[in-house]
Amino acid sequence: MAPKVTSVRAWECLDSRGHPTIGCEVALEPGASATALVPTGASTGQYEVADLRDGGDRYAGLGVRSAVAMIEREIAGRIVGWPADEVDELLDGPSNVTLGVSTAVAKAAAAAAGVPLWAHLAGDGPVSLPCPMVNIFSGGRHAEGGGTIQDYLAVPTGATSFAEAMEHVWRVRRRAAELVAAEHGTLWSRLVADEGGLALPGGDDERPLAMLAQAIAETGLPVGIAIDVAATQVPDPDALVDTLARWCATYPIVSVEDPLGDSDWDGWTKVTARLSPRQVIGDDLFATDADRVRTGAQHGAANAVLVKPNQVGTLSGAHQALTAARAVDYRTVVSARSGDTEDDAIADLAVGWNAGQIKVGSVHRSERLAKYNRLLRLEALDGIRYAVWPG
Repeated sequence: MAPKVTSVRAWECLDSRGHPTIGCEVALEPGASATALVPTGASTGQYEVADLRDGGDRYAGLGVRSAVAMIEREIAGRIVGWPADEVDELLDGPSNVTLGVSTAVAKAAAAAAGVPLWAHLAGDGPVSLPCPMVNIFSGGRHAEGGGTIQDYLAVPTGATSFAEAMEHVWRVRRRAAELVAAEHGTLWSRLVADEGGLALPGGDDERPLAMLAQAIAETGLPVGIAIDVAATQVPDPDALVDTLARWCATYPIVSVEDPLGDSDWDGWTKVTARLSPRQVIGDDLFATDADRVRTGAQHGAANAVLVKPNQVGTLSGAHQALTAARAVDYRTVVSARSGDTEDDAIADLAVGWNAGQIKVGSVHRSERLAKYNRLLRLEALDGIRYAVWPG
């Protein structure tokens, strides 16, 4: 029998942008407890579960005291006394209300069993350390004032261990920062966007791509490029498709995320075929929803799924989306959010679910490094194998 929930507490804390988010603590019998901190996204699609915000003057309307009250008054009354493995079935409501509870319960259940979170999630299934997709340059909603494209990432396609993968992308980012300093001055090489990436002035979408390709070439390392278009946030995404195809023919691009909006199934079918055999990831398109993943597969839309637990609101919901992706032979990428926290649970999710890939930001800023450091520890001390690209 799974241990039962004995208490649920919540509080308002701050994410990496300094905006309010939820902290949650859950206790189980006979005494195991755990905390979880909820991430928040800036680039959000219409199909993901929304957060609950207070409105009004506090924190420009971004306060979450109402969400805290909902957890302690409604959710706690609903789940106290229930077995930990049944809690997710009882959760519904705003994402920041449900995800903190869901994650804290999973962590507490792992603690009660005396195993790490990844092992609790994996059960008897296989596990692996994910190949990282690491942010080098940012634009869009992650670096306001920059270009249209949201992220340009380095993918260590030739690394044979997680430690080697991190060294490869670190060297690429270091060289990219040197190129930025030479072109725009040292200040621009030290300013960072929401996920720790570099940003360039001027709004030119191709310049960061060209500079990243140059940095990779000058390091001589086997590293590819991934692009997150975040087309839902782009006024005319259709106009970008020809540009993306040209870029894919010119630069070492191995993955493209959200090249079109989140409702254009026919357009996604065409762009997936056009960009093949590259990885084409659906983020806003799927919103970590298993039914939308299955619909996408029927259309031949995308060939990989970004898995963001806060898009769906529970760990079990996120795992269902990942399982649906695996059933149709789509790749899976577990992802953090642009407004994240020092909570490193997402690293254990990627390992325990054997996702193959992870996307948590740059090798800069402690809320990003917390996840990478967790994975480095799991490789060094627990001996978990590395998935290698393509995951």
